[in-house]
Order: sequence, then structure tokens, then C-alpha cells
Amino acid sequence: MNNRITDCLEQLNSKSRKALVTYLVAGDPDLETTLEAMHQMVKSGVNLIELGVPFSDPAAEGPTIQRSHERALDNHVGLTLVFELLQKFRQQDPDTPVILMGYANPIEWMGLESFAQRAAQAGADGVLTVDLPPEEAVDYQKAYEKAGLVSIFLVAPTTQPGRIKQIADLANGFIYYVSLKGVTGSSKLDASELEERLQLLRQYSSLPVCVGFGIKTAEDAVKVASVADGVVIGSSIVELLDTAPKAERMNALAGYLSEIRNAID
Repeated sequence: MNNRITDCLEQLNSKSRKALVTYLVAGDPDLETTLEAMHQMVKSGVNLIELGVPFSDPAAEGPTIQRSHERALDNHVGLTLVFELLQKFRQQDPDTPVILMGYANPIEWMGLESFAQRAAQAGADGVLTVDLPPEEAVDYQKAYEKAGLVSIFLVAPTTQPGRIKQIADLANGFIYYVSLKGVTGSSKLDASELEERLQLLRQYSSLPVCVGFGIKTAEDAVKVASVADGVVIGSSIVELLDTAPKAERMNALAGYLSEIRNAID
């Protein structure tokens, strides 16, 4: 399936460049800031954006992103407002791939077919449903394919070979490899162990592999980029948007991401 995600990753690969993928939660600290941050990310060299859908129990997330979900929910941001935000982004940016990243409950509440159609109409390119096991993904896969959306799956350090194959058979776009045993924002990235795991993963899939969880510094990003096709950064961005003074947020974001981009290039 060709869409903005696959096209972007193929273009980067043809230039021997690595993807910089960023994550933020829609509506934290507010929808206007989220939109501004998305545009700033692109200006700073980001290739793909993961837009977090606020959820009350984001089990894979560490405390930084959990608090971000809570703040977005306090702002009453749900799927409908996420779609509206994405439509506004697309008015100025028709090219940057956007992945909706969240949990199954809001999708089930809206209805799978309706969600897939509305997400695609709003300008989404793919969906990463964090708590969707491959055994339950067939209906999702059909709905997403019908709407032209890419299905992205997580593979963890503890994922066994048989299950990796099962995921690889379903996934398209890219595979998101979780670099650590733990939640988002964890530390202690082991580059040699990561390389071994990615070698195993590539025995089962020819898709690009983007690596996230625990990547905070330019040094971390370089280690990951040396063995992966893309680097995913989330918790550090969420924390920056929360802690930087309002007037300085975008400059701080630009400085941080430009450093990462220059390092992995």
C-alpha cells in the first residue's frame, strides 16, 4: 500500500537518510499549541508525526505522557477534535505523514468503520493502536485498508520470534520497535542489544523499522539511527512543551529537534 508514510520512508532510504519521527498529545497544553508545534516540527526537520489521541488509561506511557493525556482530557479533547485539528494541519501541510497513535477504546466507541473513514478524510495516513494484539487486528486491518490507512504495530524486546512473524505479516508502513522493557520515557538504551534485536526482526520483515522509547538526546538518536531506519522521540517533546515558558516553546522545540536532526544526518 502506497501512501504518504511509505512514500516518505522510501524517499529517505533512497537518499540514505534516517526518519525523524516525533510524538505529541493532541490538546496538550491546548489545540492551538499542538497545531503550532506540528508545523514547527516539520520546519525543524521532522519527517513523520505521531499524534497522540487522549485516553484515560494510556498504559504504555510513563508519567510524563500520562500527565499529558490527563491535561488534554481536562481540555475535553476527544477524537472529533483530533480530526478537526488534523484537518487544520492539512490546510497548510498536505505532505507530512501523520499517524494517529492511541488506544482501542475510543476507536471502538466511535465504531471501527466510522473511525477509519473519518481519520482518512481528516488527513491521517496511518494508525498505531497501542493495545491492539495481532490476534484481534484483522477487522481493524480491513477497515484501515479500505480507508487507505497504514496499520503500524509495536514489537517489544520481549516479543518472541513466532509473534514477530505474526506481526510482520499484518504490518505495513513501518514497524515500531520498542527499544526498552518498560514505559515511554524509560532510560538505559543499549545500542548493541538493540542491533541484535533489529537483526532478528529483519529476518521476518522487509519493512522499515523505527525505534522509540528512551531516546532523549542527540547521542541517543545517533546510536539508534546507526542501526534503525528511523528515530522516534516523544517524552522529551511532551516535557518540553509542558515546562518551557509559553513565549519560548516553539524556539525551544526548534532548537531541540534541529540538534537531533543534524546529529542523525
